Amino acid sequence: MDLMEMFTLVTGVIYIILEIRQKNFMWVVGIFTSLAAMLVFFRQGLYASFGLNTYYLITAFIGLWQWGKDKKKISAETAVSSGDDVIHLNRLSMKTVLLSAAVSVAGTFALAWVMELLENPMSYLDASVAVLSAVATWWLVRSYIAQWWIWILADTLSTILCATQGMWWMTALYAAYTISAVYGYAHWKKYGRYLV
Repeated sequence: MDLMEMFTLVTGVIYIILEIRQKNFMWVVGIFTSLAAMLVFFRQGLYASFGLNTYYLITAFIGLWQWGKDKKKISAETAVSSGDDVIHLNRLSMKTVLLSAAVSVAGTFALAWVMELLENPMSYLDASVAVLSAVATWWLVRSYIAQWWIWILADTLSTILCATQGMWWMTALYAAYTISAVYGYAHWKKYGRYLV
């Protein structure tokens, strides 16, 4: 499994670089990263993380479509005047925040219960990572800048989860994701332009 973990690390680093730069090719790389991570987590018995990567696989196709659509809304004039790639952003509504918080809390408890039935060795931690990451991914698809804050929390928890299971390549990946999420927030804040 070390080779599959290393593959996930390499493609995961490429993915996060493309995510920070908001490049649509990120979603294509995400397909391969998700497939590899699904195998790693399934073999480790971390079924919530396996399910999460299945969700990532599905959202990669949605994200590819949504980002392509949003990118067209940014005018050529804005892109040229900024002197760099423009990051397209959508405004986050209070309704979305409240709904996401409710889903995060209820989803974590419900998923942890299922994970305990499946004898997941880290049911609550695995469930919280899965639910937070699912919410963050949806926010990423919608280009909400606040998604980076959820990723910082989820990736920190993922680093702990993988380290406790002795999955050192995956630990390195999620530690890199955590650091990258901090940088990603700063980059999106600097270059972000809200869609009208």
